[in-house]
Amino acid sequence: MGVLKSWNHTFMNAPSDLSMKTDEVLRVELEVFRREHRDLDEAIQALADKAVSDQLTLQRLKKRKLRLKDIIAQIEDRLTPDIIA
Repeated sequence: MGVLKSWNHTFMNAPSDLSMKTDEVLRVELEVFRREHRDLDEAIQALADKAVSDQLTLQRLKKRKLRLKDIIAQIEDRLTPDIIA
């Protein structure tokens, strides 16, 4: 499954310290992660729609999708400036 290979490659290279990356790099990574999140969503839906689906694979994909969502949120938080009221 191409989605898994692509996701694993990017996930393994996910930013562990966002403060070390420029905003430009983070914006590019954010778009890549959002695309992969959508791809995982489609893969999960396709697997769930099958009459006989592999529940273990389905659980793994969902777990990866959640982790990707967390990474997206971290990057978005880093890119969004704090406004002190």
